[in-house]
Amino acid sequence: MARTASLSGFPEWLPEERLVELHVLDTLRRVFELHGFSSIETRAVETVGQLLRKGEIDKEVYGLSRLQEDDGNASADTGNAASTGKSDPHALALHFDLTVPFARYVVENAGYLAFPFRRYQIQKVWRGERPQEGRAREFTQADIDIVGDGDLPFRYDVEIALVIAEALSALPIPAFLLRINNRKLAEGFYNGIGLTDTAGVLRSIDKLEKIGPAKVAELLKSELGATDEQAQSALKLASIRTEDTSFVEQVRALGVSNELSEEGLTELEQVIAAAVQRAPGKVVADLSIARGLDYYTGTVVETVLVGHEQLGSICSGGRYDALASKGNRKFPGVGLSIGVTRLVSRILSQDLAKATRSVPTAVLVALTNDDSWGAAQDVAAALRGRGIATEVAAKAEKFGKQIKFADRRGIPFVWFTDDDGKHQVKDIRTGEQVDADPATWAPATEDLHVRVLKA
Repeated sequence: MARTASLSGFPEWLPEERLVELHVLDTLRRVFELHGFSSIETRAVETVGQLLRKGEIDKEVYGLSRLQEDDGNASADTGNAASTGKSDPHALALHFDLTVPFARYVVENAGYLAFPFRRYQIQKVWRGERPQEGRAREFTQADIDIVGDGDLPFRYDVEIALVIAEALSALPIPAFLLRINNRKLAEGFYNGIGLTDTAGVLRSIDKLEKIGPAKVAELLKSELGATDEQAQSALKLASIRTEDTSFVEQVRALGVSNELSEEGLTELEQVIAAAVQRAPGKVVADLSIARGLDYYTGTVVETVLVGHEQLGSICSGGRYDALASKGNRKFPGVGLSIGVTRLVSRILSQDLAKATRSVPTAVLVALTNDDSWGAAQDVAAALRGRGIATEVAAKAEKFGKQIKFADRRGIPFVWFTDDDGKHQVKDIRTGEQVDADPATWAPATEDLHVRVLKA
């Protein structure tokens, strides 16, 4: 069970909890690299103008200010950057996601990158959220993106979804669903029914699960001037959800003809058709998915844990064609972001998985007397040289006390060496004690490293 953090919104893990988080990170890294994604890291700080140039997210940004002390030492202070960003776009702020900094990184390093560029990035981000389960002010994200130079084949939208489905399937989490829509489909449809403020309609539809269809309809009418018929048409589109490509017929049955909508419909059909074949049961076409950020231009994705929908999306993203540009040169991209901290918090709070022990150490080398410390270090070095995590006791206490110390630490094996140089190792879980040689002995495979097992 995860502890309640002393500073709300800034979670910290106990050692055994951190082992679960590391398992999640290592698993994601392994899957991403198997698919050819290269790791990068961008700076934590961007200019406010850079961060706020797409989407209405200024209230979430932590700004930075530097206070000069009399003695010449500088200290950093953080605060909400909404007002700062409007008055000074050159002010600095902590990044609220990894996509906007990545777009800047691509533009600045375009001459050194081979396109299409495949990257993964695992870093902390900061948002001025109201802390609650699933929402923190400091948290870790794991992103993958593919960016092209000039154009990016739509097939990468399909590939990104399949990679994420594979990565999430490898984690100790419940069943999940990638809920996929296409902004072209939605925007073309809204234009087709006469709602030209498509960004406004998308923002209203994005609130559907929070406030329900009746209140969304009221928003559409009061804020965007929609008629009853237009509002109901928008809600009918958002109500379509299928596990196969049958959504195509349902959309066309609504009787709205629009070229952009048809393009988005075709793209979404390709994604769902591939997913049905390669990731069955893990992807649905959900035409209520809108994504609030303005930079998405095509495929959009949100992912929920089945039975834990109240947690919100654990993975989201989509296609962005205009986020990164340099003069007339465009760098379209598609990517998805996994909320690692949100996932780990749920794993821990629901006991969905646990580490097999609380420390990496597999063996504690006991001391017969204080003079045996050097010989114990030789044993430990021999074991570590073969990849066995080993500690040496600090005191030559009674063996019973040294065994209790190992037990408290979660160390499964204790190593003994007598005055004649004979070695034995004891499994303190079973009490079995056997002769051993530091040059050849190894624990069973399941005890060599900490494992994280699904409950």
